[in-house]
Amino acid sequence: MSDVQANNPQTPISIEPSEAHVLVVEDNVPNFVLIARMLAFMGVQRCEWKTSGWQVVQFADTLPRIDLILMDIRLPYEDGYQALQKLRANPRLKDTVVCAVTAEASDEQLRRAQKAGFDGFLGKPLDPDRFPTQIRRLLASEEVWEWK
Repeated sequence: MSDVQANNPQTPISIEPSEAHVLVVEDNVPNFVLIARMLAFMGVQRCEWKTSGWQVVQFADTLPRIDLILMDIRLPYEDGYQALQKLRANPRLKDTVVCAVTAEASDEQLRRAQKAGFDGFLGKPLDPDRFPTQIRRLLASEEVWEWK
């Protein structure tokens, strides 16, 4: 961390993938396995998994650190939008980078995700060639809005 970043909490801090703590919220096992493998391929060693939006806040709040949440929109019990509202209401988790990852990729869904307060939007199927760059950008607190 640079002196500027240490003295100015508004300055984004870029996190190396090998140091990142990532939570994937995905109810489809093959989709989670694909995401986890792509994260591992780029060096992410700490990847947690939850299958429902209602588990996210309670679980994330128990982790010592969370740098990025990749969250499906259509989840059982509580969707990604509801889970995001709870994350943003939690003082400890409110600034966590949260990216929507969804097969319901369209301009309309992208706008809805932006309005809801997501930090990014990735449409499925994920592009394995672009995925590492997208994750690095998110870990640098850059917004990523791509679905095509």
